[in-house]
Amino acid sequence: MSERKPIVAGNWKMHNNTVETRNLIREIVKKVKNSGEQCEIIVAPPFTSTAHAVEEAKGSIIQISAQDLFWEDKGAFTGEISGPMLKEIGCSHVVIGHSERRQYFCETDETVNKKIGASIRNRLIPIFCLGETLTEREAGATFNVLKRQLAQGLNAIEIQNPVNFVIAYEPVWAIGTGKTASPEQAQEAHAFLRKELANLRGESFAVQTRILYGGSVKPDNARELMGCPDIDGGLIGGASLKAVDFVGIIEQGTGI
Repeated sequence: MSERKPIVAGNWKMHNNTVETRNLIREIVKKVKNSGEQCEIIVAPPFTSTAHAVEEAKGSIIQISAQDLFWEDKGAFTGEISGPMLKEIGCSHVVIGHSERRQYFCETDETVNKKIGASIRNRLIPIFCLGETLTEREAGATFNVLKRQLAQGLNAIEIQNPVNFVIAYEPVWAIGTGKTASPEQAQEAHAFLRKELANLRGESFAVQTRILYGGSVKPDNARELMGCPDIDGGLIGGASLKAVDFVGIIEQGTGI
């Protein structure tokens, strides 16, 4: 990894009620209390547990992310959660465009773009997810897919400070499958994204932007993956649900 401060973010998806959330946050806090100088640590609990996570993490180095938001700040949008609501309860980040949102909930590049705009408007740091499916990779379309998702996701979005913008490359074929991109595959995709980001926003912006890898990261492969020059940490799914595994990834991946 480079001089960019690494990020290890845990996406809990639809796991953990409020009691389980508090217990897991406590376990993580105990184990990583001296890690703040070396990396940023973020967890994204489900909406019903988010306020409890914020409360439990208060005074620690753990930052709390939402898993999604709506692109309008208020209105007749039954079932949705807005940026101001997330900001009010203490969220610092929001995951946008996760492959499961794209797959199951009809997220498109256009809606992802609107949500990134809403996050920036509400001073929430977006964790902008993109990546190709197995069919797209096998068809040799990986770079075309990444180029399109990146350009359309950032269309007409103004970002003042690249430190407050995060990309997560998640090959869809490696999410929840146990399959993992090789370090060479992951680095190739990350390097391509950084090059495309430089074309869109300039070299300085690209060099400062953290790009995370997401896709079956575990303690035993974290060091090899996060040691790649363009990989600045991980967006962790299943392994973030056990403190020992999540902290193991932090330790192995960032060298703490």
